[in-house]
Amino acid sequence: MQNLTKRYFLYARKSTDEPDRQILSIEAQLAELRDYAQKNGLPVVREFIESKTAKEPGRDIFNDMVAQLEQGAAQGIVAWHPDRLARNSIDGGRIIYLVDTGKITALKFPTFWFDPTPQGKFMLSIAFGQSKYYVDNLSENVHRGLRQKLRNGTWPGRAPLGYLNDLETRTIVPDKDRVEFVRKIFELYASGNYSLAELRRVMNGAGLIGGRQRGALSISNYQYVLQNPIYYGLMRFRGELYEGKHKPLITKALFDQCQEMFKRKSKPQPKKGKAMKPFVYRGAFRCASCGCFITTETQKGHNYLHCTKRKQPCSEPFVREEEVDKQVRDLLKGVSLPAALAAEALYNIDKEELEAAQAAERAAQNLRDNLVILTDQLGR
Repeated sequence: MQNLTKRYFLYARKSTDEPDRQILSIEAQLAELRDYAQKNGLPVVREFIESKTAKEPGRDIFNDMVAQLEQGAAQGIVAWHPDRLARNSIDGGRIIYLVDTGKITALKFPTFWFDPTPQGKFMLSIAFGQSKYYVDNLSENVHRGLRQKLRNGTWPGRAPLGYLNDLETRTIVPDKDRVEFVRKIFELYASGNYSLAELRRVMNGAGLIGGRQRGALSISNYQYVLQNPIYYGLMRFRGELYEGKHKPLITKALFDQCQEMFKRKSKPQPKKGKAMKPFVYRGAFRCASCGCFITTETQKGHNYLHCTKRKQPCSEPFVREEEVDKQVRDLLKGVSLPAALAAEALYNIDKEELEAAQAAERAAQNLRDNLVILTDQLGR
């Protein structure tokens, strides 16, 4: 007998990165779920089919289905198993919340029992938790295996530019067609005469192309190469370094030169042709009227100080540097020591230095006298 009070959405999902071969294909899920809905009198008003991982939230089709459930377009879902709906805590929590609020009154699975009771919701939360545990555990197992390979000195991924994956030894070996290109990248950049864009232009002209894409490398590719320690023998994974068994293409000294060049090039440089002149008062004053910095410029052989007027218009006039010099000298005179006091201070300093020198000489003479006495005693 058909259930006329509830309408159902059918949801089928299988991502291409799921290693579990026991999970039915989308076609098989659809066939099983349609047959299950027909036998149990579940009116399916729409089918949602998705080929995307559920490890992270953000599935467009799943979100569309949830939005329509919130609007009352259906009251239940037919799916193969709870892990088809969610493998992360956020999406699992959304489904349970819709059950709590009555937006979902039925969840039907051929492989799992569910009833909208406290016990049923508890079992559903366990099923979602198991799905997340499976994903987390699988991820940890994968990373554990990668770390072990790295500890053994083996690069576990696709070979970077300049290397090839050796399928027999499961290691990376130098790519004879690109080794010299990689060395040239480091040598040119270490010279300090090339920016990344200029380096890319030169290497493109020399005929360097990428590995799989068989096209020109991007600027970010060059930066990745220049900052990758794998080229001098260390493998970096999740912020940690491992000693590799592969053959280095460059020395660590050359690598360090390139890192130093990155630091230099990251610092702001004066524009070419506009080198900053060594003005005496550059950056020393601010305008008393508007608070902007005072700058200096040369006009007709004289230096003039004036407000930069960066924040707002300012009516303060230009002032010649000689006038500022006079004001500064007058200001310093007001805080300088009187001649007599300065002479007395210098006399006291000289006196203290003389007394210290005499004390040091007396101490040295005492040591010499003691040395003579000890030498005489040893001679007896």
